[in-house]
Amino acid sequence: MKELSLNILDITQNSITAGASEITIALDEDAAGWLTLTIADNGCGMTEETLRRVRDPFYTTRTTRKVGMGISLLQLAAEQTGGSLTIESVHESVDPVGHGTTLSAVFDTTSIDFPPLGDIIETLCVTIQGHPEIDYVFTHTTPSCTARLATAELRQVLGDVSLGEFEVIEWIRGYLTEQYEAKDETHTNL
Repeated sequence: MKELSLNILDITQNSITAGASEITIALDEDAAGWLTLTIADNGCGMTEETLRRVRDPFYTTRTTRKVGMGISLLQLAAEQTGGSLTIESVHESVDPVGHGTTLSAVFDTTSIDFPPLGDIIETLCVTIQGHPEIDYVFTHTTPSCTARLATAELRQVLGDVSLGEFEVIEWIRGYLTEQYEAKDETHTNL
């Protein structure tokens, strides 16, 4: 995939398919130029066999196609920059309460092979609008600033209003855009 935001969309969809009710997406940039992307969920988790095979592009649990390229492409993108990808998962049969999956990909943003972030705001808006019942926490931290959105906090304010409503999505888009524009004014990498 040409942009990290598309990888985020793909991996987040995996979390949704796994029945997650909470998904955390974190981008952490350090001063040395390393970016860590972490996506964690409380979905059903993976069995040990699935966890061993999930990086194979010709393995998928989906019935609609015979290949699953998302994780292998993300791993390739990270490794091309000198980074890495790790996945930890606990299946619900092992731990009925503490199940879920955490994926972390590390990238050297100074590498010529580092893919652009892409339109992360639109990625989040599409994800939230498509599945407004899920609680999302998004953070993008740089050495000087943090952009953040927690949909559970929005639910407390909105009450019964769906996060998928057009006006809510427009507000989310504007809220995140303002945070990123404030970062641009402080001359960060965003």
